[in-house]
Amino acid sequence: MKSHSPLPTYQAIFETCEEGIIVVNSEGKIVLANQASIKLFGYTLAETLTLSVDDLLPSNLRKKHAELRKDYSKNPQPRRMGRGRDLQAQKKDGSLFPVEVSLNQTFINNESHTVAFIIDITDRKVMEEALKNSEEQLIVYATELEKRVQLRTKELDETIKKLEDVNQHLEDEILERKKAQEDVISALENEKELNELKSRFVSMASHEFRTPLSAILSSASLISKYNDPGTEEKRLKHVDKIKSSINNLNNILNDFLSLAKIEEGKTDIQKYEFDISNLAQEVMSDIEEVLKKGQYIELRKFGTARKLQSDEKLLKNILINLLSNAIKYSHENSKIIFDIIYGKKSIDVHITDNGIGIDKNDQKHLFERFFRAKNATNIQGTGLGLHIVKKYVEMLSGTINFESQLNIGTTFKVKLPL
Repeated sequence: MKSHSPLPTYQAIFETCEEGIIVVNSEGKIVLANQASIKLFGYTLAETLTLSVDDLLPSNLRKKHAELRKDYSKNPQPRRMGRGRDLQAQKKDGSLFPVEVSLNQTFINNESHTVAFIIDITDRKVMEEALKNSEEQLIVYATELEKRVQLRTKELDETIKKLEDVNQHLEDEILERKKAQEDVISALENEKELNELKSRFVSMASHEFRTPLSAILSSASLISKYNDPGTEEKRLKHVDKIKSSINNLNNILNDFLSLAKIEEGKTDIQKYEFDISNLAQEVMSDIEEVLKKGQYIELRKFGTARKLQSDEKLLKNILINLLSNAIKYSHENSKIIFDIIYGKKSIDVHITDNGIGIDKNDQKHLFERFFRAKNATNIQGTGLGLHIVKKYVEMLSGTINFESQLNIGTTFKVKLPL
């Protein structure tokens, strides 16, 4: 069998390097290019060796780059291009993409040449933008929470001052002093509650934001290693993980925004008649993609069908939240029962799962802000969903309650007036 002569060590390293590498002479002409750079720009090797390095830049920057290249040749030294600026390169098909470029000098046949190391940072830019948006929304919510703490603290200081003034009066002002004392106690309780909420928020945000952000950073780092043919499946797997993590962050931020609107009284109620059965089918279709393996939802209807006059958008949010919880806290290959019960004066909705259930000690706190049951701490969630659901149900003049047994399952019951 005829054996192949091995490539020289430097050439093997040059060709197998994952970074694009091009070597340019003093006139800017490309004299060497590795396989990674060929894939990066879409030219053949023969085409690449007919180009100037300026041809790889956007057309509006080529003239200026030629001048910068001449300046660099006068004082060549290792450095990164475009520090503090976003650099772009142009493929053969004319499309632009963000790059990171490092320069160095070398001598070939006693002539000075410039070596450029080029990395496609498209995925990194996508991740940076996603992280930036998530951080900005978190900062806005945290700032608003801090303002509320300051406002409550100011109210407390004013109440204490009022109490000190009242203490200087005679017995005929005892009633006013008692009122001030009650205000102080109320303010202290409010302050304590707000501090507890802030503590829960910090704890929850630390976990719920750190987990998807870590997944995003990890997948973004791994994507850059899967550039060779045959690694598309691994690359897509990490892209899907990034998308899922970003969706989780968006869901968390949407919970925060919904809570803020409720507390500020900015949630609009628009009631009109609609068929709750059609809404149920729409919700089941929307939520189908989050079902675990083998899970399914059984829709059952009881009584004479009739239309409901209510806010369809708010009711849809209620149903999506309750069904999502049933899916999240149930096991694979399990059934979730979705009942619609038509009564004379109301329509009841019951959602039953065979999941992990809720401990009796936790049940009294279930609708509180940021509360997570002890057996759900390892399952993703903000502790805001059921609190928001209860507020929405009350806005629709309805009621909500539940029955649950640990490790057996839970049924949530919503009653809405016709």
